[in-house]
Amino acid sequence: MRYFIADIHLTDNEPASGYFNITAGFLSFLESLPDCCELYILGDLFDYWIGDDVDSKLHQQISLALRSLTERQIKTYFVHGNRDFLLGERYAKSCNMTILADINCLPNSYSNILFLHGDLLCTDDPQYQKFRKIMHKKWLQKLFLKLPLFIRLKIAGKLRQKSSLHNQIKSESIMDVNQQAVEKMMSKYNANIMVHGHTHKPATHQFLIDGKPASRLVLGAWHDGVSYIKQDSNCDTLQLYNHSFK
Repeated sequence: MRYFIADIHLTDNEPASGYFNITAGFLSFLESLPDCCELYILGDLFDYWIGDDVDSKLHQQISLALRSLTERQIKTYFVHGNRDFLLGERYAKSCNMTILADINCLPNSYSNILFLHGDLLCTDDPQYQKFRKIMHKKWLQKLFLKLPLFIRLKIAGKLRQKSSLHNQIKSESIMDVNQQAVEKMMSKYNANIMVHGHTHKPATHQFLIDGKPASRLVLGAWHDGVSYIKQDSNCDTLQLYNHSFK
């Protein structure tokens, strides 16, 4: 049995909303997982990540919760998002979590299940794609991680501010995935199912690729509740679930 989640956006500065918050909702979700399943976190687990050396109370709380899944034979996998692409092996090891590539495939009966964070599919936003390419240069990441913590915090804050401002003036269509990019990637990896997050638009899309049925399942963000995709054992069908925190 597999579970896919994305865009939880955990943060130390999260205000409590009523009797719950996102962190509590996420921890409750982890506890509800059945034994011996697989959990795939498709990026933006954290709202931002400026280095594995930042040992906050939240980071410790989450690593402990994820590490405890091992006791129930639950395997956890992580794909970097646009907010936590600097999350490294040191923190992943503390979580007993395996970091995967940006694009991944799982076999099913007919072809493959393709899964990724989703920002690579937003090709109608060339400005973002250019920024992403720069930010993923290894030499730049190494240089950033060598900076003092207070400088990294300032840079991260300014980048988030700038991103928020740009997103306010961009059209919704530009920030969504490009269907041609979706079909091109699915064809390249011989996939009939794609799973991703990033856009915060939970939905299941059905379409044809070369006359064959295909589907794209989009995970929602956790600002308003739990969003996950479930694949039962020995079953090729994936189902998207969205519900409020309990």
